[in-house]
Amino acid sequence: MSVLRAAPVACGHYLPERVVENDEFTKTLDTSDEWIQARSGIKRRRFAAPHQKTSDLAAEAARDALAKAGMEASELDAIVLATATPDQTFPSTATRVQHEIGMKGGFAFDVAAVCAGFMYALSTANALIVTGQAKTVMVIGAETFSRIMDWSDRGTCVLFGDGAGALILTAEEGAGDKTDRGVLSVKLHSDGAYNNLLYVDGGPSTTQTAGFLRMEGRKVFQHAVTKLAEVAHEALDEIGAGSEEVDWLVPHQANSRIIESTAKKTGLPMEKVVMTVAEHGNTSAASIPLALSEWHARGLVKRGDLLLMEAIGGGLAWGAAAMRW
Repeated sequence: MSVLRAAPVACGHYLPERVVENDEFTKTLDTSDEWIQARSGIKRRRFAAPHQKTSDLAAEAARDALAKAGMEASELDAIVLATATPDQTFPSTATRVQHEIGMKGGFAFDVAAVCAGFMYALSTANALIVTGQAKTVMVIGAETFSRIMDWSDRGTCVLFGDGAGALILTAEEGAGDKTDRGVLSVKLHSDGAYNNLLYVDGGPSTTQTAGFLRMEGRKVFQHAVTKLAEVAHEALDEIGAGSEEVDWLVPHQANSRIIESTAKKTGLPMEKVVMTVAEHGNTSAASIPLALSEWHARGLVKRGDLLLMEAIGGGLAWGAAAMRW
């Protein structure tokens, strides 16, 4: 039976110009390059320039994706943008991007699920397409986490970076099985009982300030490894696929130890794991589309490849998706 799938058309990304090496933190913190790499696998990250907003990064990634697709912004029906660092409380950052890239029609809105944001945005875009509400949707993950860092907290400020990634999806008919191109399954979860493990200590209705990121790293690590492996298997089970059929695991780029442990629990060798955390740091909702776009630009992700994507973030919120390129 023929079904509609949200099939990938192209992806793009943008990284700010400023490169911040680990050694830069040693000037103000009791830390070292060795200490940071041993605990996170991160060597460097990018920080947005003072004049750059999250929408600026997102618009650059959007333009890159459109250029690679050979498309005009007018061909998009919708933009779903995942971010935890919006330009303003309202309106949505997505509408700013819509204007910046010259998209006059359609609609645009934000999704907030922190590091799992891209998974939630992908699920939303998929639903828009398979229900016929939109034909072509751009999914963006964009963050400027450098704006919510406590620079005196060595346990968090060395982990995060800024960036943006974009993925264009369009409606395509499939046979209704795992050989189809496009989004094949998405599994989402959240549990607010773990709010205080990873959060920002501010907001409009609490402190009327943006606040700073706070995290209990050890506990987040423990939840991440278990929950990511479980939800990855859920996404594969949904389509009747085994881990041996996965061509690439595209995980949230938070920490190399989390990625390695999750890959092992999922039954995937590191040769099949996309790894960009050393160069980008944790870019939250941007990390999966950013990593995917880099890997695709290198010619490593090819048409027909089965991708398994997974992420976990504040909430706690987590999810996974199986998508054939």
